[in-house]
Amino acid sequence: MPALDLSLSSAELTRIICDIPSESGDEKLLADAIFAEISALDHLEVYRDGDTIVARTSLGRAQRVVIAGHIDTVPINRNVPTKDVELEGQPFIWGRGTVDMKAGVAVQLKLAAELIAPRVDITWMWYDHEEVDADLNGLTRLARTRPDLFAGDFAILGEPSNGEVEGGCNGNLRAIVRTHGVRAHSARAWIGENAIHKAAPVLGRLAAYEPRDVAVEGLVYREGLNAVRIGGGVAGNVIPDLCEVEVNYRFAPSRDAAEAEAHVREVFSGFDVEVVDVAAGARPGLDAPLAQEFLSAVGAEPRPKYGWTDVARFSALGVPAVNYGPGDPHLAHHDEERVPVAQIEAVEQGLRAWLATS
Repeated sequence: MPALDLSLSSAELTRIICDIPSESGDEKLLADAIFAEISALDHLEVYRDGDTIVARTSLGRAQRVVIAGHIDTVPINRNVPTKDVELEGQPFIWGRGTVDMKAGVAVQLKLAAELIAPRVDITWMWYDHEEVDADLNGLTRLARTRPDLFAGDFAILGEPSNGEVEGGCNGNLRAIVRTHGVRAHSARAWIGENAIHKAAPVLGRLAAYEPRDVAVEGLVYREGLNAVRIGGGVAGNVIPDLCEVEVNYRFAPSRDAAEAEAHVREVFSGFDVEVVDVAAGARPGLDAPLAQEFLSAVGAEPRPKYGWTDVARFSALGVPAVNYGPGDPHLAHHDEERVPVAQIEAVEQGLRAWLATS
């Protein structure tokens, strides 16, 4: 098992944990390494559920903050081991997981080891299976077995945000819009009804759709409704009797899941619509006093999070949550994934300044 030296810099820790492959479903080696180091720290109470590790201070502080990060990555594609690169005179660490989100995890691990007496009690969470189906997510499992561990006054998820604070997140809905026809031989097409042709109005409505920009608690979230997949057809000489258009709706946190579903059904009124997945977004929650103190300490101007992240899990439990981590989210899952060393250091300094200040 590789050893993690938590006295190293957060940048050095980033290199080490990125070089431990932990694709979703294969996190055990990295989880074991984290558990071994964190369990040796006397100031933390440590709990493990599968490959999810929770470490807590219990200092009797008036407030508790939850800081979380996932340890899995999307599949490696010739981008491990990591390497140091320089772009425009700035040092970067290149490789799978550097952005999403092992640089954030490295910062968290270092601070967990060094902040023995923080100004608030802290619950650290490092969890598995974030990059796959929600029912496999380590936080989903933990919420069933130990919901008490989610208790807190504020939460921070180390998702890449370019070292800026991104409040809340958009919701995410997937639906299948189906058109139906009648099969026939393509040489006698007039006998059948072509389901693919009937899908033209579905695409027309999507092309004409004007997404909203929605202000929620001072942040403007950009919505989107798009076709992401289309399928139909039986054979090269058969008029198809079914066509399916998969639609993805990213909706502002001003709408809940039921309202988002109702909107999609309204847009495609008259068609067969099946909602196959929906996850509500998260309101920013930046009006909470602890959130304001955090923003002041890190010197950040909050922005909206357009993608869905696990901050929504905390928001659903009444815990305001933000995304704050190193790395450009545009490079998440990219084969040229890379993180600026300066951002790793800046996020560590920001969190340390806030958490260590009495």
